[in-house]
Amino acid sequence: MIFRVSTKGDLQSLERIYPAAFPKENLLPVVRSLVTGSVDVLSLVAEDDGKVVGHVAFTICSVGDVSAALLAPLCVDPERHKQGIGTVLVREGFKRLQKRAINQVLVLGDPRYYGRFGFVAERAVRPPYPMPEGWADAWQSLSFGTTEDQIEGTLVVPGVWQNPVLWG
Repeated sequence: MIFRVSTKGDLQSLERIYPAAFPKENLLPVVRSLVTGSVDVLSLVAEDDGKVVGHVAFTICSVGDVSAALLAPLCVDPERHKQGIGTVLVREGFKRLQKRAINQVLVLGDPRYYGRFGFVAERAVRPPYPMPEGWADAWQSLSFGTTEDQIEGTLVVPGVWQNPVLWG
């Protein structure tokens, strides 16, 4: 299995696995924009025997004048769940982000899943839109830097993420 930067040629595969993995959510407009648009994004795929079986995107955002990454979306072909593919995609993304001097990653997701990477509930950086009551612990962050590197404020996201529906 190889883990590589996605290309526009991967879009057809992603259009297959996202609806299969998330049948109640339509993430395809976001995925298409991240893979083919002009957004500053680290978009990685897992490829096994020439077939794309997973994807993760880290959109470069900002808090004030500091860059941070938004981890979303993350998807693995349902036929390949529980094989560690998502974990490797996320960790590979972390390595590449650190090489770009991105010191903080934020995610809106299940704390039980993302906690295993070291994500913790985030209170200093606010999401761009209000989240539903009870979702506070789903807004999480992971810092690669020191406590002096911690940022505070509202996450500024590119247009693809400027839709309140995506935040709850």
